[in-house]
Amino acid sequence: MSVSVHQLAFEQRLHPVGGSLALSALVAALPLAAVLILLGGLRVRAHRAGLTGLAVAVLVAWLTFGMPLGQTLSAGAQGVLFGLFPIMWIVVNALWVYRMTVRTHHFDILRRSFGRLSDDPRIQALVVAFCFGALLEALAGFGAPVAISAVMLVALGFDPVKAAVVALVANTAPVAFGAMGTPVVTLAQVTGLPLDTVASVVGRQTPLLALVVPLVLVGLVDGRRGLRETWLPALVCGIAFAAAQFAASNFVSAQLADIAAALAGAAALVAVPSAREPAREEVRVAVLTGVRSGDLDEEDPRREVLRAYAPYALIVVIFSLAQVPPVKDLLARATQVFDWPFLDVSDAEGKPVGANVFSLPLVATGGTLVLLAGLLTAGVLGVRVADAAREWAATVGELRYAILTVTSVLALAYVMNLSGQAATIGHFVAAAGAGLAFLSPILGWFGVAVTGSDTSANALFGALQVTAARESGLSPALLAAANSSGGVLGKMISPQNLAIACAAVGLAGKEGDLLRKVLPWSLGLLLVMCLIVVGQSTAVLGWMLP
Repeated sequence: MSVSVHQLAFEQRLHPVGGSLALSALVAALPLAAVLILLGGLRVRAHRAGLTGLAVAVLVAWLTFGMPLGQTLSAGAQGVLFGLFPIMWIVVNALWVYRMTVRTHHFDILRRSFGRLSDDPRIQALVVAFCFGALLEALAGFGAPVAISAVMLVALGFDPVKAAVVALVANTAPVAFGAMGTPVVTLAQVTGLPLDTVASVVGRQTPLLALVVPLVLVGLVDGRRGLRETWLPALVCGIAFAAAQFAASNFVSAQLADIAAALAGAAALVAVPSAREPAREEVRVAVLTGVRSGDLDEEDPRREVLRAYAPYALIVVIFSLAQVPPVKDLLARATQVFDWPFLDVSDAEGKPVGANVFSLPLVATGGTLVLLAGLLTAGVLGVRVADAAREWAATVGELRYAILTVTSVLALAYVMNLSGQAATIGHFVAAAGAGLAFLSPILGWFGVAVTGSDTSANALFGALQVTAARESGLSPALLAAANSSGGVLGKMISPQNLAIACAAVGLAGKEGDLLRKVLPWSLGLLLVMCLIVVGQSTAVLGWMLP
């Protein structure tokens, strides 16, 4: 039941500090400043920084923006619930599926299967880091693709540093649609824009990165020789990946975008004759400077190989069926829509905000569909019910700090959005005018570089981008999407991802060395994305937008 008593109604104010927009924006930015300083400057753990930022946001909303304390806490509670369901509900169940494949050793079978596709390390980098890494990003995200891809490359004989760099750079194009579309789902929720609209625009930006990243990867693996000899497989892989990501995000489902892209890229890659040719010994000697895993030559029964691929096939089938109109309508019947308790908020123009009503998709959400796939996976892989339950509980335990981080950041975002803090900052930032299109991806990049998560950066800056866009006359969908698309390029330099990569390949303490190697690629690709967004904000590339 919503609280509609007149004296509890709250109308957002844009100039609460001395009637000055600039001073009000400065105060409104304190929660974001607290998070960014604690994370980037003082190296405080992410969940502690998120909780601190949330506390600052509550105080600013209550004491400065005049939001009643009860409504402020209610806004934060709504953010916590959204962080738990559907966001972390997706992540937990996706990682649970992966953990079951590790438990039954079918993940090792999958790794050996990839190793047999080609003995050319440049092609292996594309198969493992770009294609399979994108599939892992689609299913789990939150650092898992970098860690798993890097370990697999080391097992194939890659030098640990090179394996980590390749895994980090590869983890770009799929990030915006990672964890079954979690970043764009979050972006749509915090901005109030339709999910289909946001996903459609992101799907017309990040595929352009996919055209470039495979070429960058073969260059990283084998320099100019790698580009000269394997440019065709890399380009074909990138084109297929980009086309599938565009098609799925625009015409099918944001949740399936990375799955479709990963499978299409891999299929196109192995279809190129030169990608299947044995590598020359001089290439292998020059590139594979590490120790090759001894189990790569083991032969696996065909039945077990099929079982190793089964979890991913099940997820594709289940999500595809969920998009069939009659099935989609059936699943949607379980969605609960209700007035959020103790919340009655209007924007600065006196219009009720969308967050007064909350939608809870119990079945028609990615996490529940992945849970179903996980239950079927347990049966296919022969995991007993008790063991599957223990793996699920262990997954929750492993993600406990990530859960706390995501829920605190989303609670912070909801408090800032509903109290008017984000709107105030957005109105102030809108003074950048046309330059906002260039700055928009940079803001997303900075957010992900600091938080390590495109989801968190979208929660923090999504509403701000939309407000600034409306005030400056730009497309709200374009700048919201730019936040996510620019953000994906900050992931490779985030302290969390650097630490994950180093830990995975045994280079703990070498994060600074990795940062120096990937930073130029992060900045270079960011510049490309900024120019794309600027072009899309004008007649030059405006035709690309839906």
